Amino acid sequence: MGRGGEGAVDMEEENMAAWLVGINTLKIQPFKLPPLGPHDVRVQMKAVGICGSDVHYLKTMSCAGFVVKEPMVIGHECAGVIAEVGSEVKSLVVGDRVALEPGISCLRCNYCKGGRYNLCPDMKFFATPPVHGSLANQINHPADLCFKLPDNVNLEEGAMCEPLSVGIHACRRANVGPETNVLIMGAGPIGLVTMLAARAFGARRIVIVDVDDHRLCVATSLGADGVVVVSPNILVPSLILTSLYITLARSTAYIGQILFHVLSLFYIL
Repeated sequence: MGRGGEGAVDMEEENMAAWLVGINTLKIQPFKLPPLGPHDVRVQMKAVGICGSDVHYLKTMSCAGFVVKEPMVIGHECAGVIAEVGSEVKSLVVGDRVALEPGISCLRCNYCKGGRYNLCPDMKFFATPPVHGSLANQINHPADLCFKLPDNVNLEEGAMCEPLSVGIHACRRANVGPETNVLIMGAGPIGLVTMLAARAFGARRIVIVDVDDHRLCVATSLGADGVVVVSPNILVPSLILTSLYITLARSTAYIGQILFHVLSLFYIL
């Protein structure tokens, strides 16, 4: 994919994609797309992030309860340029730069009708077997799930809208605001964007926990108020929590009771 530039769309080239065909085995192979539907667009991919789920699939051919049983195109954090629009699409035109919502819901269940389409039981999500992902030259996607990027957001930043949305959703669920002290468990990419989102929501104090010193250094450079390194070898959960809360209480310098909103970083309902 390279960097997220705005190169010309070449409709004559054969569409290629990164296929996961076995453990630690990716192959660049043709990816044939179906005819474009009236409400769909064809997107020339310009930037695709590598998520932790992609790494899990690469290393083990599985992630959580999902198992790759046949070759699959990976990737779901993505942005690109509209190359073609369906006959009924009015909101987008060729050349528009867009970020893609990677989950296609049914739009019929109670969750979808209630505005919580992320919980749709029939969700078809990029690079979640058996659904193919977006690490390809081109893909087809519903126009309603492609969001135009403002001029001051480049395509690489556009591809990061999907992981950023996890942090924003977490902060909304936890009602983060100016009176909130936030504890984030894990300083990986999702933990860091959650920290940035919490800061944007006005959180009073943000402490982030990890087993990796380098990640905590990055968290500090991005504005964490406090960091706590924990050992991955402690086996007693109650001791972990007791030790962690004592450490955090000392680090925040509060005398009274300290309330932390613990943000779950994955699959927050």
